[in-house]
Amino acid sequence: MSDTPVIGVLALQGDVREHLVALATADAVARPVRRPEELAEVDGLVLPGGESTTISKLAVLFGVMEPLRARVRDGLPVYGTCAGMILLADKILDPRSGQETVGGIDMIVRRNAFGRQNESFEAAVDLKGVEGDPVEGVFIRAPWVESVGATAEVLAEHEGHIVAVRQGNALATSFHPELTGDHRVHRLFADMVRANRAAESL
Repeated sequence: MSDTPVIGVLALQGDVREHLVALATADAVARPVRRPEELAEVDGLVLPGGESTTISKLAVLFGVMEPLRARVRDGLPVYGTCAGMILLADKILDPRSGQETVGGIDMIVRRNAFGRQNESFEAAVDLKGVEGDPVEGVFIRAPWVESVGATAEVLAEHEGHIVAVRQGNALATSFHPELTGDHRVHRLFADMVRANRAAESL
């Protein structure tokens, strides 16, 4: 079995191309995923930033929401950034009408918590599991995590708010590391995918 994992990016809406580039630099085979048959072929999946309500509705429309929930429940490694973090939350504090989540992380998320588009900012984030200097996080209409359950691990905070969480094979950040040229978070996720593939092959 090749050590190169195949990692998909849910390509319904959002900054898909940037994630594909970041994953490729993390020594993964990166491909867009829109349909259940494409989801079935990947070892891990990134849920990108964008508009979480739109992504969730398109996931239902394309028939990928239920297969994705099932694979996440079965342990598929998954990484959500910004809107993707909202999709991985078991609960949204202020959901919009018709908004659904994939779930997978025992956390409560507040949408647009850091403000509107014109209040976007960059900040250095000390992220547990990433060696070296802090990660430069780009926060664009970013959520934060109000609280986590006992099985979720907080990896980073910014100004007292939780901005990165991991639970098992699920990873989520409020910010966009794919926009900075620093691909260490994607490398961390690729390593998670490799470890899961190794465990499944035993």
